This record gives sequence, structure tokens and C-alpha cells, in this order.
Amino acid sequence: MTNRRHFVAALGGTAAIAALHPFAALAQAVQQVVKIYYGFPAGSAGDSVARRVAEKLGDTPFTKVNPVVENKPGAGGRIALDTLKSSAADGSVLCLAQASALSIYPHIYTKLGYGMADFAPISIGAVMTHALTVGPAVPASVKTLKDFIAWAKANPGQASYGSPGAGSTPHFLGALLGLNSGTDLRHVPYRGSLPAINDVVGGQIASSMTPAGDAIPFAKAGKLRVLAMSGSQRAAYLPDVPTFTEQGFPEIVADEWFGFFAPAKTPTAVITAASAAIQTALKDKSVADGLLSVGLLAQGSSPEDMRKSLQSEYERWGPLVKKIGFTAES
Repeated sequence: MTNRRHFVAALGGTAAIAALHPFAALAQAVQQVVKIYYGFPAGSAGDSVARRVAEKLGDTPFTKVNPVVENKPGAGGRIALDTLKSSAADGSVLCLAQASALSIYPHIYTKLGYGMADFAPISIGAVMTHALTVGPAVPASVKTLKDFIAWAKANPGQASYGSPGAGSTPHFLGALLGLNSGTDLRHVPYRGSLPAINDVVGGQIASSMTPAGDAIPFAKAGKLRVLAMSGSQRAAYLPDVPTFTEQGFPEIVADEWFGFFAPAKTPTAVITAASAAIQTALKDKSVADGLLSVGLLAQGSSPEDMRKSLQSEYERWGPLVKKIGFTAES
């Protein structure tokens, strides 16, 4: 398990320095075509962040040509980060990763192939919330979270929820719901959100906990019902759906973000230039509107603010993972 002191120290180095010396040492933009790795398939929520931002990074102090997004799916995003770890630390290779890959995974994988010392934070890219949805396996009379819990307790053999994978944030949110409500919710891990949602729509499982953006098209088509959202406040794209907190479960909160990382030892000036370019891209209306349409809130940050957020999430999830009692083979 990652040592907390080393985690904080490693995370602070490059990012903290970068915030103090903007563009000071950047003689020229990165010359080669920049690659942005993403650890999940094309078409997924985070993939939209990587591609929409990449389209706006050309002709900036960071790089003159739009970066190329390269999907490296598998192992919950760990393959992409493992690849980034061994990449050149010159700004030519970045990675977009979900916060849980560095805030939750160190608590559940005893032999994680990377640590925070291997990466330099650049900027947060977008924030997502997760949604609890139900389909035809659950009676139409179940319209609220309270209704669902009552139904699940009365039907323990049918009370299941799918998630994008074991060890994912949605997996743990569902586990916390079961623990905190005294309900035996059986976890069914999938390889991604859409397979889980499709099984909810088809009635093979009762419910799913997935990124809300992946569920939106099915909810709008009337194929499933969204009962609760994991955000700290209601989502602008589903304003009628209450949060878990509003419905009596304040511990079930997750505004999870995707963030851009570079290899450790990437020059400070390159980190600063990349961060500035990414933050500017995320303020572009077409980028923000495009991300909102798939349930993502565009949100840039300084490297230092990203570091602080990641540290906070790491510390928060440690005791929660222990409470849930989950460990995984790496």
C-alpha cells in the first residue's frame, strides 16, 4: 500500500514548482506530435474529454499540432498509466486518467505497478457524477431510493447492481449503499458501463451504478429510471434527480474527475504550458457544451490544485475501502 508521506511528497514536487514559474524556461513548444493515452475504449465518457481537449491544444505555447489520442483499454485504466510511467519525460506523452486510479487503487492493489512518484499532475479535465438506475426487473412503483431499498430488502434474491468493474468508484458507492442501508446488494462487475446498463435495460439485473453520462440516453428514452446521483449537488443535465445526500446517505458522494498527467521529471515549464493550454481549452464553449451533453462538467485546474484534490481523495477513500473490506489481485 502506498505510504501516505511518500504519496503527498511525490505528488507535490513538479506540480508545486510549476505553479510558481509560468513559462520561465519554455524555449519552444513540444516539437513532436503529442500523444494522450486514455485507459478505456473510444466512445466512453473520458475519451470525450481527451479528444475534445486535444482538438484545442494545437498552436499554443505547449504544442503547435493537435495531440493524438491513443486508447489503451484494460485493467481499469492501469495499462495506460503503466505506459505513461515509462514514457519520455519531455511533454510528448500525456495521459488522461480517472482520479480513482491514484486515489482508490493504492488502497486495494497490493502490487500496483505505479505510484504517484511516477507522475506529474497537469490539470483536471472534467468532473462526473455517478447514477443509480433501475430497469424492468424492478417494479414501476419503485420511484425513489427509499422505494428501491424497501424493494431490495423484500426481494434479496433479486437485489443486484452492476458496475463498470470491481474496484471502480461506482462499485464502492453501491457497496456503501448496501452497508449504510442494511441491504444485501449483490455486486455484478462488468467490463465497462454500457454492458451493465444494457443488462439493466434487458432485465437481467435489477440496477446499475455507473457514470451518469452513460445512462442519460437510456433514461431519456424511457428504458431505465434514475433514482439517485452521487454529486454534492444536483446535476444540471438531470435536475429532477435528487442526490444520495438529499435522500439520507451523506457518505455516498463522489464528484469524480478525469485529469491529465505527464511522466515524473517532465520539465516544469512544459507542465505549466500544458496546464495553461488545457485550462484554456476547457473554457471553450464548444468543448464545455459537448462535455455537458454526455454528463461531464468541464473543469480545469492548476497542477497544485489537482495535487491537493487527489491527496484529499486518497485520504478520504482509505477508511471507506477498509469499511467495505474489498481487496483485489493486481
